[in-house]
Amino acid sequence: MRATVIATFFGVFLTCTYTAKEATKKTKKAKLYVPQIDCDVKAGKIINPEFIAKCPPGCQDVKHRVYGTDIYASFSSVCNAAIHSGIIDNTGGKVLVQKVAGHSGYRGSFSNGVRSLSLPRWRESFLVSEGKPRKGVTYPSTLEYSSSKSTAVKSEPKKPEQDLKGTKSADTANTSEKASDQGDTARKERQTTPGPTPGTEMATTTPTATTTTTEPSTTVPQPTTAPAAPRATAAPAKARPGLHRGRDMGSSSVHPAYASVVAAAASAQHQEPVATFQSAASSPVHLAMEIDSWKPGLSLFDTGFSSKEELNPKPLESISQGNQNCKVDLSFLMDGSWSIGKRRFQLQKRFLGNVAQALGIGSAGPLMGIVQYGDDPSTEFNLKTYANSKDLRNAIEKIQQKGGLSNVGKALSFVNKNFFLDANGNRGGAPNVVVVMVDGWPTDRVEEASRLARESGINIFFVTVEAAAQSEKQNVVEPNFVDKAVCRTSGFYSINVPSWFSLHKVVQPLVKRVCDTERLACSKTCLNAADIGFVIDGSSSVGTGNFRTVLQFVANISKEFEISDTDTRIGAVQYTYEQRLEFSFDKYSTKQDVLNAIKRISYWSGGTSTGAAISYASEQLFSKSKPNKRKIMILITDGRSYDDVSVPAMAAHQNGVIAYSIGVAWAAPDELEAIASDPAKDHSFFVDDFDNLYRYVNQLIQNICTEFNSQPRN
Repeated sequence: MRATVIATFFGVFLTCTYTAKEATKKTKKAKLYVPQIDCDVKAGKIINPEFIAKCPPGCQDVKHRVYGTDIYASFSSVCNAAIHSGIIDNTGGKVLVQKVAGHSGYRGSFSNGVRSLSLPRWRESFLVSEGKPRKGVTYPSTLEYSSSKSTAVKSEPKKPEQDLKGTKSADTANTSEKASDQGDTARKERQTTPGPTPGTEMATTTPTATTTTTEPSTTVPQPTTAPAAPRATAAPAKARPGLHRGRDMGSSSVHPAYASVVAAAASAQHQEPVATFQSAASSPVHLAMEIDSWKPGLSLFDTGFSSKEELNPKPLESISQGNQNCKVDLSFLMDGSWSIGKRRFQLQKRFLGNVAQALGIGSAGPLMGIVQYGDDPSTEFNLKTYANSKDLRNAIEKIQQKGGLSNVGKALSFVNKNFFLDANGNRGGAPNVVVVMVDGWPTDRVEEASRLARESGINIFFVTVEAAAQSEKQNVVEPNFVDKAVCRTSGFYSINVPSWFSLHKVVQPLVKRVCDTERLACSKTCLNAADIGFVIDGSSSVGTGNFRTVLQFVANISKEFEISDTDTRIGAVQYTYEQRLEFSFDKYSTKQDVLNAIKRISYWSGGTSTGAAISYASEQLFSKSKPNKRKIMILITDGRSYDDVSVPAMAAHQNGVIAYSIGVAWAAPDELEAIASDPAKDHSFFVDDFDNLYRYVNQLIQNICTEFNSQPRN
């Protein structure tokens, strides 16, 4: 009997043990299932904040763009970024991806056979690491992709032929359903921000202990439901000592501190990359400088270019079309400093409301946002918050005064880096306009911040009220600050009002100027207002292979410009002893046509008569340049000229041609300096090898832009 009991107990024990092991196997099997993604899938396309994915073989390709080093912009290819970081190689493998907040700058580099590109900033980033699950984190067995047409997450089962692309097996379905339930809960609690691709908006999220998903938003927030930014009452800021006249003081409230860029993925909180972005003074524009890989053997001209494929904003859908004769994206910098006082602050709000009414706000017309500045700037509402004048006026009435100093320069920097973003409703095709309201004078310097903003294509207007009296001018931080801040025109960008009580008189004049898009000269940037002629050495010493490298250099420069009949135009001349016009400025009017034309240029071979080539380019290219275009000549040569270069170069300079010279290998430094415009150090470059030409693409464009913005524009 005892033996029977023991045997029965032992049998039950074995059965339980076997059952437990089988359950464990099933559980492990569900946890270890990894969905597969394609080589061209970008992190920003996937909604999941943290996931493990399997990359296929063959993703190491220049067409799968990567931006950054260690931390990558979210419109980078996940798999090629993993190869760049060394997590996997070209045979593929598993990758752990963690979304983090936008970064203040992405540095390009060449690593593991992949050249990543530089990018000044982006709103969302991601990290890649070895494809092993982190303890306590549940990973999705099916990835959720953003959609431009539907805000719902796809949950319907895939067809059988899709199994090789990551279809769930039956024993993992429950895990996926739980993740979907968590995503539904998260979507109710989280407000999303637009993503990096046209027609798609998504949230910038960071990994947490459970898988959560966010719902891509495709609708414009209605004015009645857009909540005002939270404000916390703070102690009054210090009054401006000895700078402004004493005035009636109003109550003050300040915004919470700005979010900073996330430092570590594991502990990062959901935040937006706002006031932390720092831009170098020489940075020409807020766009990515994309340089194609120069690794031998890769296909030339495989630039992967398409017209603003990733960066175009989604057209705003609103309830009002607005004034279609005034399509501008407008930001008002309203003065919230203590010096203005409570009463005058109310007059300023009334003025802004009247401007909003006169503009005729709407999706097909002007859009308007407001940033208030004092010690620090903060956005009251952005371009897409309100889609009609009535709701906008009501919102303006509710704005509370911040107080503090009048740091206009700081506010301009903030707007330049944070306001005109796709996420905030920037439409791309509409001029960017900033109107700065100033009571008296700023308490910081504005010249440099204004220059950088204009360099980004922002049109800056100043409305100054009650300027400094003669006895007060000693207190002004930067004399003639308006003249230093706006385009050097005949007063078009500045309006001075003697008193806040007469401000209403300038509503119509200001609206007329803001809406006169033909005269918004500052919307012409260094990238869309030039005739650029390349003068290319085709002599025998260059050789066929190096000549193709030179053409790649020419293509990389050309594709950074906005090319059309009314924007930048490109022409090219090749020379030996003789000269040949490859194509003129008016030959091609699209970027792709220009790149194709550069690709078709055939190597000539012969001697080196650089002086004659400069004269030929002056006659055949630049004499036919449009009057409102800046004439830029970029000459590339690898040796000393058989003829004189100084006289033809001087003649070109006198005719308004800005000349850049790039010398390779045996080029003569004295000739390069003679060809280049003054100062030669900014217009002349030398490399010891053709393969190093790519190093000067960024520098050349930056110098073109810096020079462009230092000149008057009427």
